[in-house]
Amino acid sequence: MTKDLTVGSPMGLILNFGLPTLLGMLFQQFYNLMDTMIVGKLLGAQALAAVGSTSSINFFVIGFCMGVCSGFAIPVAQRMGAGDYARMRRHVANAAYLSILFATVLTVATGLLCRTILTVMNTPGDIFADAERYIFIIFMGIPTTFLYNLLAGILRSLGDSRTPVYFLALSSVLNIALDFAFILWFDAGVAGAAIATVVSQGISGAACLVFMAKKYPVLRMSREERRLNWSSCRTLCIIGVPMGMQYSITAIGSIVLQSAVNGLGSTYVAVAATSKLFQLLGCPFDAMGATMATYCGQNVGALKLGRLGQGIRSCTLLGVICSGAILLSMVLFSGQCAMLFLDPKEPQLELLRSLTSQYILINSAFCIPLSLVNIVRFSIQGMGYSVFAILAGVLEMAARVGVAYFLVPPLGYAAACFASPAAWISADAFLIPACMLCIARLRRRYPAEDGTPQQVSAPARQSCGERPAPM
Repeated sequence: MTKDLTVGSPMGLILNFGLPTLLGMLFQQFYNLMDTMIVGKLLGAQALAAVGSTSSINFFVIGFCMGVCSGFAIPVAQRMGAGDYARMRRHVANAAYLSILFATVLTVATGLLCRTILTVMNTPGDIFADAERYIFIIFMGIPTTFLYNLLAGILRSLGDSRTPVYFLALSSVLNIALDFAFILWFDAGVAGAAIATVVSQGISGAACLVFMAKKYPVLRMSREERRLNWSSCRTLCIIGVPMGMQYSITAIGSIVLQSAVNGLGSTYVAVAATSKLFQLLGCPFDAMGATMATYCGQNVGALKLGRLGQGIRSCTLLGVICSGAILLSMVLFSGQCAMLFLDPKEPQLELLRSLTSQYILINSAFCIPLSLVNIVRFSIQGMGYSVFAILAGVLEMAARVGVAYFLVPPLGYAAACFASPAAWISADAFLIPACMLCIARLRRRYPAEDGTPQQVSAPARQSCGERPAPM
């Protein structure tokens, strides 16, 4: 069930690998979106605002978890491309140990600091209690986030982008059912939506684990391969931690921006909750990024460097096509999309609908820069140049902070709608030339593109000034 991405047409491979990945991400975003929709419809604008007010801190913490897991999967993909299965299994085992450590530390830390974080973020008093209940439960579910995302990342590294989809589909259906059960039957409010998300993700992760144990002989480890290996941990952390930090650094800008929006009042916070809709619309670009991380990782491992540029160009073309389709659909249906989150009986219905449509349309107009952020950044990470991801994240953070401090106070919500486009454009200005530099350095380091795969150790890290580590 593994798939080799080092042979065949890059466009065909990207489509074949990326479509199941996209479907999985759509399911994942769908059940997150369902939380927001059900909360807005059943509990009203105040509860919707409570969920929306936590979106940036949610991204800060959960994004770090997902980034770390994605980073851990890259050395696995590189060893897969090189045909070095013993080291690949060692990486898998040590990625599990590191995930347990990270999950434990983050769960304890966020649980203790939850109230303080919401206070610092200027969360409105009328929604504070619900916001705290919601995000605290999400934080307590961090281990389930690590479980699913690590296993899904490993499966994708092996070339299997389909299996995670099946379990996410099951999880999505279960999440919707639990949303209604906890909110309507048990009267759990916003806490019920959070519990449904955590439980459903835990089930999908557990299902992945059982499946991998039974169906993937290549992952069956010897006692030696299961041992804690500091060299492997170092390699995993060199790539995984910067990827997690990149997400979190980006999220810092979102947190500052969210604090500024919170100051506008709960009506605007409720509108901001619809950012989850755009997360759904952005799934094609997330799938392209995940695909390119695996594609570039395997091809670097196999020393087929000529295929890197081919793959990036092919994926960029797909990104442009998807961007045009999203913009056209939102021009036609943004008003209808806005109503997904709103109760027709809301007293401020027309204002909320107008502001929601405004957010959706502005962000949809900048999908091409968003697509490039994902394609290029994850390609660079798949090559092993994780430091560049952090630098791009810093630029995104700076753009969002700039909008929050200098534009939101005088211009209000309209300025906040342009924060993400500004961040994407800033990151692209750095990432595109950085990607060209990375490929050039790899070519200089390995002038014979089809060398022996086992020769690859840490190509990009060394050339980028990072300490080399055996893979």
